[in-house]
Amino acid sequence: MTFKRPYSAGLAALAVGLFAATAAYAEPTVNKGDNAWMLTSTVLVLLMTIPGLALFYGGLVRSKNMLSVLMQVFYTVCIVTIIWALYGYSLAFTGGSDFIGGFSKAFLMGVTPDSKAATFSVDANISELVYVCFQMTFAAITPALIVGAFAERMKFAAVALFIPLWVTLIYFPIAHMVWYWAGPDAISDAVKALAAAGDAAAKTAAQAKLDEVNADAGWIFKKGAIDFAGGTVVHINSGIAGLVGALLVGKRTGYGKDLMAPHSLTMSMIGASLLWVGWFGFNAGSNLEATGGAALAMTNSFVATAAAALSWMFAEWIIKGHPSVLGALSGAVAGLVAVTPAAGYAGPMGAIVLGLVVGVVCLFFCTVVKNALGYDDALDVFGVHCIGGIVGALGTGILVNPALGGAGIMDYTIGKIADYDFIGQMTSQTWGVCTTLVWSGVGSAILYKVVDVIVGLRASVEVEREGLDITEHTERAYNM
Repeated sequence: MTFKRPYSAGLAALAVGLFAATAAYAEPTVNKGDNAWMLTSTVLVLLMTIPGLALFYGGLVRSKNMLSVLMQVFYTVCIVTIIWALYGYSLAFTGGSDFIGGFSKAFLMGVTPDSKAATFSVDANISELVYVCFQMTFAAITPALIVGAFAERMKFAAVALFIPLWVTLIYFPIAHMVWYWAGPDAISDAVKALAAAGDAAAKTAAQAKLDEVNADAGWIFKKGAIDFAGGTVVHINSGIAGLVGALLVGKRTGYGKDLMAPHSLTMSMIGASLLWVGWFGFNAGSNLEATGGAALAMTNSFVATAAAALSWMFAEWIIKGHPSVLGALSGAVAGLVAVTPAAGYAGPMGAIVLGLVVGVVCLFFCTVVKNALGYDDALDVFGVHCIGGIVGALGTGILVNPALGGAGIMDYTIGKIADYDFIGQMTSQTWGVCTTLVWSGVGSAILYKVVDVIVGLRASVEVEREGLDITEHTERAYNM
C-alpha cells in the first residue's frame, strides 16, 4: 500500500484485532468521512500543480518564456495522468519485486467503484479509485517540479519525450520502493493466524506466512525508512533530476551577464500561496484517514512553512541588508518540502525547528553553493527541493522520537509504537536518501542523453533569445 503511519485514532481497535485470535474476520469497510477527505485532498494536490506550481514557476521566468513553462507543467499533468491509469498505478502499488511492481492492475484491471484500498488502521479502507487518483496527483507533480531547473532553454519536444520516460523508469520504481507494503489488514490476518495455530507445524506455517507478508514491500520500506508524504519520492527525486538536467542542458544564453529577473513576482506570490493551500492535501491527505494524524500533518504544514519563510527572510535581511518577497516565498516552499516527510511523525515544535533550519540551509545552497559552482538551476529546483528534501528526510528520523514530541513509528506485528532507535532510524533514513539520489541521478542522466540523441535537448541560441513562447508555441503570454 503506502508508507508507515506513526499512530492511529483506531490504535485500540488495532491492538484488539491483532491479538484476538478467535475473533471472526470482518470485511474491511469504507468510511464515508475518510473517502470524502481523500476526495478533497486529491483535488487540493492537483491545485498545487495547476495552477499553483505553474504560476509560481511562470512568474519567475522572463515574460518571453512564461507560456513555455505553463505548457510544460500542464503537459506533464496530462501525460502522467494517462500513463498512471495505463500502467503506472500497477507498477508502483502492486507486488512484484523489491524494486518495482507488476502489471496485475494495468489498465486499472480489477479496480472498480467497489474495490478497496487499505489505510493505516485495520479493517478501515477507502475506495481504491480514490486512492488511485490521490497517488496520481503525486506522480504528476513530481516531474513537473523538474522543469524549473532547465526552464527557458529546453525544447518542448525534449520535455515531451523526457517526462514519460522519467516517470516510468525513475518515479514508479522509487514510489514502489518507498511506499509499497502489504498493508495493516494483511499483517493483522497473519498475526491472528499465528496466534491461533495449535501445533508446531501450524505455527511454523503461520510464521512463514507472516514473514511472507512482511517481505511484501518495497526495498527502501523494508530498510525501515519513513517518508510520510514524499520527501524522497517527490522532492529529492525531482531535485537531483533537475540538477542533472541543468548541468547537461547547459547555462542559459547570457547567464551571468544579462538580467534574468523574474517577470512577475505577483504571479509567483499567487502560485506559492496556492502551493501552500494545496499542500494540505499533499501532507494531511497522506494520512489517508480523517483522524488526528491528519490534524497533526495539517498543523505541521502550517508552522514549519511559516518558520522557514521567516528563517529565509531574516537570514537574507541580515546578509544582504533587505528582506525580499522572493526570499520569503522560496523559504515557504522550502519549509513545505522539508515538512513533507515529517508531517505525520514530528510534533509541532519539532516542525518549527525543522522549518527554521531548512530556511537557512536552502538559502545557503541557492546562493553561496550555486554561485561557487556556477551551475544554472534556473528556478532553484535542486537548492530547494533536493536539499530541502534531504534536510526533511534526515530530520524526520530525529523528530519522530517520542521523547522529542514525535509520534513514533507503529509496529503492526506487535500492535504498538516501536521503541525508538536513533542510530537505526538515521541509518534507515540515509538508505532512503542515498538510494533516491543514486537511482534518480544516474537514471536521469541516461534519459537526458537518450532524449538528446533522439530529438535534441537544447533550443538554438536564436530561439532562446527570441523566447520559447513565440518560437515553440507561436503565442505570447501578454499582448499589449
